[in-house]
Amino acid sequence: MDEGTFVETDSEMTSADPLKFQGPKSYKEKLKADQEATDLKDAVITGYGEIEGKKAVIAVTDSRFIMGSMGSVVGERITRLVEYATKEQLPVIIISGSGGGARMYEGAISLMQMAKTCSALQRHAEAGLLYISVLTNPTMGGIMASFAGVGDVIMAEPKALIGFAGPRVIEQTIRQKLPSGFQRSEFLLAHGMIDMIVERQDLKGVLASTISYAEK
Repeated sequence: MDEGTFVETDSEMTSADPLKFQGPKSYKEKLKADQEATDLKDAVITGYGEIEGKKAVIAVTDSRFIMGSMGSVVGERITRLVEYATKEQLPVIIISGSGGGARMYEGAISLMQMAKTCSALQRHAEAGLLYISVLTNPTMGGIMASFAGVGDVIMAEPKALIGFAGPRVIEQTIRQKLPSGFQRSEFLLAHGMIDMIVERQDLKGVLASTISYAEK
């Protein structure tokens, strides 16, 4: 985002522990550890600002926080952001670095976020507004099966791993060797699953030009 324009939204929102999850670490312990390690409240930052002077809202998931997985906070923050964008007639950009998919520490509540985020994005689309999804390494599971996979324009970074189940799981399930480069950005581009591959240093300019094109 342009320097000095970004305003974060819902920054103090934190996850509850609806299942009272226990394992080698409890869910509360895992949340606390990742909050201290990343200085984030949860696995997504949301807000609004400008990209080369173009107004937009943006969400970025961070794989350092429980692998960027989507629990109730990630789903709620993204949904509120999209609803704000719809109200204000703004384009949405979501940058996904989410190898963890839906966050099973929260059980069915995490799965519900898939439908919730997609419903908000559908209302945004019905308002005739642009949604750009940017996929980084890795973008997998329930993230890819929900908001990350439904962009009007889907960009990916080079060699990013993108899919639902991982390649090892697929090979073990179908008992076949997968093609070279399977589930990497270049393979998905060749098979029509994404629209373009963009180097990170070029991303800001490409996002701004895509927003400009959509305005015409």
